[in-house]
Amino acid sequence: MFASIAAALMLQVTGPASPAPEPPRPISASKIILVGDSTTAVIGGWGPSFCSDHVTSFVACVNLARGGRSSGSYFVEGSWDLALAEMSTPGFVATYVLIQFGHNDQPGKPGRSTDLATEFPANLRRYVAETRARGAIPVLVTPLTRRQFVDGRLQNDLEPWAEAARAVAAETNTPLVDLNASSVAAVQAMGPTLAARFAQVAPSPEVSAAMLTGTTIASTPPAPAPVATAPATAPSTAQNNAAVEPLGQARTAFDYTHLGRAGADFFAALVTRDLMIAVPALRRGLVP
Repeated sequence: MFASIAAALMLQVTGPASPAPEPPRPISASKIILVGDSTTAVIGGWGPSFCSDHVTSFVACVNLARGGRSSGSYFVEGSWDLALAEMSTPGFVATYVLIQFGHNDQPGKPGRSTDLATEFPANLRRYVAETRARGAIPVLVTPLTRRQFVDGRLQNDLEPWAEAARAVAAETNTPLVDLNASSVAAVQAMGPTLAARFAQVAPSPEVSAAMLTGTTIASTPPAPAPVATAPATAPSTAQNNAAVEPLGQARTAFDYTHLGRAGADFFAALVTRDLMIAVPALRRGLVP
């Protein structure tokens, strides 16, 4: 009797026993890795807007694109090794690797150009195979169009490289974001004057006047800043050139290839739209 009274008094003081806390539930997070050249990279490309505005908090977005790189030089210099290391990070339910090359694979790029018929597709196949070997999911992206016109018609000089990427995607059963096709359609519909707003800075009056005729002209790049040198030793011409504009250096100028904020925002939205179609499993992690 006394024991039951004591138990009742104790219950009044302490209250009913609390249930055991549930163990924390693991989240389901994915990762997207961007691999490519300056048209994807942090300055001059669509990648920054994609990572900042088009993925949810359950998707980590890592931009490893680098200016001036081709499908060959990106591998040779070791940038691809960094991408492979990112693919091996544990904890993600899925890792997707978006791969876009072509601009610097074209002829006339010393140390970077690749053969369109052999090297370029072989490089893309290697990226696809090694991505899958790491347990990640490759997605090929055709190269963003340039914005040069002749008589009102967009000059899509990257179409052969886009077609090669399409062929590799079909051959390897790899998801494809056909950015070349979607960007060509959008830029052609705008025309040269409206498309000029996608550049990093406004065109010169001379360039703007030419656009009104429907034919773009070469833009004049700004003069390079003088290179500081130590008074004791005068650097060679090659050293000066490297200091002024090393491969892939971030710079801001008007041209028909690189993107300012408006261009990055516009084409990141196109990539997101097409990625949601190409990879349905990513839809919940993307923001249109």
